[in-house]
Amino acid sequence: MVELKNPEAVVRIDPVGAELKSFVSGGREYIWQANPEVWDGACPLIFPICGGLKDDKYILNGKEYHLMKHGFARFKTFALEQSSDTTAVFVLHEDEETLGMFPYAFTLKVEYTLNGKALTIGYRLENNNENTMYFSIGSHEGYSTPEGVENYDVIFPQNETLKAYLLDGNLLEDHTVPIIKDSPVIALYDKYFTVDALVFKDLKSRSATLRNRTTGKAVRVDFPGADYFLLWHKHGGGYICLEPWCGVQDSVHSDYDITKKEGIQTLSGKETFYREHTITVLE
Repeated sequence: MVELKNPEAVVRIDPVGAELKSFVSGGREYIWQANPEVWDGACPLIFPICGGLKDDKYILNGKEYHLMKHGFARFKTFALEQSSDTTAVFVLHEDEETLGMFPYAFTLKVEYTLNGKALTIGYRLENNNENTMYFSIGSHEGYSTPEGVENYDVIFPQNETLKAYLLDGNLLEDHTVPIIKDSPVIALYDKYFTVDALVFKDLKSRSATLRNRTTGKAVRVDFPGADYFLLWHKHGGGYICLEPWCGVQDSVHSDYDITKKEGIQTLSGKETFYREHTITVLE
């Protein structure tokens, strides 16, 4: 584990997946501690696809490729390129295995910076090819809710009218269910997650605060560059995932053409893509 620390917080990161495993501030752990009986993840990085593909496959330039839900980055060991007490940079390159699923030479850096009670996580992707890269990237961070998820609210900085897109397995349906109307607050209920995640395509806000409505303990996630936002929780789990994505699941109507996929990111040859989000403990 790589540890970052200052007088206000301690952060631990696993080089496998460059995954955030712990964020402790004020004696409280804010990250789900990966109970394998419920969900064995903590904060996996999802790349080069967000969510699932229809039949776990896509077509590029007439060739078929197979790629598992959320991609392969979460299983790969990143090299620690540099570190200090409050910063760490992890790096991953393509290998023989990834080229069979994602036919690109790439450099993916995950950059952590701890400043007071705020942790900024940057994703820097370099396309080392001459041709255009098609990809998605996002975070899947699980926040601890030890008192039970129904004791928490998700609060946005402005009023939202939100409908969640329903999932058929890993794929998005056309049908939606209303969640809130002209309100900044989603009161969390376990029943919301009987199918899977709440998928929002129309969020105006670019931050969300998870707050215990009794104690006031809260953590805010700012995600200025993400167009999709998801909430996910598994029944019986003391966590809720707040997930800003640069991408989205395949539609049930997908024709497998990755170049036409909703939310797909494009990166020209020899260019660099960068997005960041920040987790801030509010006390």
